Formats: sequence, C-alpha cells, structure tokens
Amino acid sequence: MTATQRDESRVPPYIKGMSGHITLRDDDYVIDQNWAAYSADEHAVWDFLYRRQVDILKDRADPAMLRGLEQLNLNRGGIPEFAKINVELKARTGFEVVAVPGLVPDEVFFNHLANRRFPAGQFIRTRAQLDYLQEPDIFHDVFGHVPLLTDPVFADYMEAYGKGGLRAMKFGRLKQLAALYWYTVEFGLIETPKGVRIYGAGISSSKDESIFALDDPSPNRIRFDLERVMRTRYRIDDFQQTYFVIRSYDELFRATVDTDFAPLYERLGDGVGYGADAVLATDGVVTHGTQAYAKAKKAG
Repeated sequence: MTATQRDESRVPPYIKGMSGHITLRDDDYVIDQNWAAYSADEHAVWDFLYRRQVDILKDRADPAMLRGLEQLNLNRGGIPEFAKINVELKARTGFEVVAVPGLVPDEVFFNHLANRRFPAGQFIRTRAQLDYLQEPDIFHDVFGHVPLLTDPVFADYMEAYGKGGLRAMKFGRLKQLAALYWYTVEFGLIETPKGVRIYGAGISSSKDESIFALDDPSPNRIRFDLERVMRTRYRIDDFQQTYFVIRSYDELFRATVDTDFAPLYERLGDGVGYGADAVLATDGVVTHGTQAYAKAKKAG
C-alpha cells in the first residue's frame, strides 16, 4: 500500500525500525526482514491473529485464498520468514515478498508490483492494537495479501496494476487508480459457487470487517465495473459503505489490460465522483444496504 492510498504522509527515506536505524537498499526501500530479531511475544501475536482469522474465514474467504495459506505454510508457527515463503511463491507465480519499513512512495510501490515483488511491512502490531492499527503491518500484508499471489491470474492482475500505476503517474490520476486498488485488492468480494466470499486483504486481515462485509445488512454490495469503481470515494477510517463484487480474477485482469486508460482518465476528469454509499440506477446490485451502521456512527 502506498501513502497516497492511505491519504497519509509519505515514508521518509531514513526510518527507525525495530532494531535501530534501518539501512535502505538503494532507492527501492527494501530492507532486511531481520527475522531473528522478532521476540517470542511478537511470534505469539502472529499465532493468535492467524488462528483467529482462519477460524473466521473458513466459510467466508474465497477458496483460492485459503489454498494459498496452506500452500505457503503460513501456519508453521510464528512470523513467517520471507526467504522461506519466496521459495514456494516464486515457483508458483514468479512473485516474491520483499520487506519494507512501512508505507512507500507511489513510484516505488508500483515498480515493485510491476516486477512481481510485493512490498510488505516487517513490523507486527502490539497486543494493544490487535483489532486495528493505522499503518499496515506484517500480518495485514502477509496473511492478507500474499496467499492470493499464489493464484496465477490474480498475480497477473497485481503486475498489471503496478504497470498501470507507473503510467497513471504521468496522467496525474493516482486518486482514481487508488480507488481501484482499494475496492479490489484491499476490500474486494468475489462471487463463488457457494455465494459471495472475501478476497480483499483489508477485510481478510480484520476480525470485525470479515464479519461485517458479508453478514451485516448495512453496506451495499455492487457488481464490479471498472469506471464505476474508479469514480467512487472510499472510507479510510471505518468499515466500507460499499463493497464491489467481481465474478472472477480474470474479470479483474481483463478489465485492467483490455482498457485504454488514457480516454478513461479523460472521462473521469476532476469531478468528486460518487459517494461511498451511492447506489446508481445503472448498478448491478447484489445487496442494497441499509447504511444503518454508517448512519448510527454519524449520529453518534
């Protein structure tokens, strides 16, 4: 995830990490994971989060994600070591995980994805932050994102997104492209033979949103449409008011590689776009949400 996507300040080029000052590798923000420095308590936090989420997701996550968890053996005990994950991951899709100290500049993020590298934070949340933290940690990045990188089509989508991001910087359209990432890679839902399931990492790594996204009557669930998604505002401070539902990862990939984004960016213009709770007459509505949760939060 980039700083633009979180609407937060960029990561400075010299950052203090868990073992003192971190030395950045050239300008790609890659650091040593320094796996040996994790404490017993940090490993225990990973194990707790892993067990809790797997139990919640067993009937909620897309089977492709659950297969990825097994294929990468992320339950071997404690925080995964990237070097070990990468052996299996690279053999399946050519992707690898690289450690970074936090949110990275847009160009760095896109360049990593375009070259089949997924930048993951190396730190893990504290026990006081088990249910929410502002900046993505290793649990969000590795548990949430990495399992789906074992799926060849989703991996192709991520590479295509990275290449598209590098092009989008030339058009000054990162806000619209960020919405695409947010509503797919972070907070996407997918239609399966057993019903709508979770694939977005922002949902799958969150105890409460894993339940809210599928079970609560509040949010809208709308069929994916590229331009519709890129016009839609999103929430960075609470549960999403709308989730977009894809039919397959191939739909995502084809929408990305078959679209000429230059005229699309022209059509998008500089308008504010649709509200996070909007339901349009042209939408393919899976669930028209009550918005009860958002309304109650606003009233409170």
